[in-house]
Amino acid sequence: MAFRGPKVRLWRWRRNSLKRRSDTVEGWIVLGTWALGVLAGWTAARGAEHAAALETLARTPTVAQVTERAPGSPAGSGEDPGSTLRVWGKVRWTAPDGTARTDWARVRPGSAVGTEVAVWTDSHGRLVTGPATPAQARTRAVMAGGLVGLSTAAVPFATGHFLCARLERRRLDQWDAEWARFGPLWSRKTW
Repeated sequence: MAFRGPKVRLWRWRRNSLKRRSDTVEGWIVLGTWALGVLAGWTAARGAEHAAALETLARTPTVAQVTERAPGSPAGSGEDPGSTLRVWGKVRWTAPDGTARTDWARVRPGSAVGTEVAVWTDSHGRLVTGPATPAQARTRAVMAGGLVGLSTAAVPFATGHFLCARLERRRLDQWDAEWARFGPLWSRKTW
């Protein structure tokens, strides 16, 4: 294993008579890999933000009425009225084209017939999940950018690491061959 001294920043781009061409190539491989990963991650994050914005525009809040009593006990029986607990209940709403639609949606437990609930619909009047909150959209963008950036950089980075290891092995083999040739000349006794 080669001796590695203290790290010196940007040593691959400094002028040095001992610097080999492979050192410069290795430096550009590492720089290119990181730049490619950052660019891909940034592009994916922007794409995820754009998708979240389009999702918000494509979904419309609609008021629906419960058509059958929802299972469970109503909020007045010892449960917090602001509770986020929801059960599936049958609801009816009017689509943008004026037709009445029915489907299952999440409602408060024990909701009576005729209780109004907020649902989200798409442009065709079908029920969809609500759009992502700003915090959820930001989290999605960060996760997408990070995963895509790492995935994009992983292949060139692994290839670059393999090539750098091969270059290092070749350098050490050349060093050993040179020492085998010149070592005996230097170790001769002169007395």
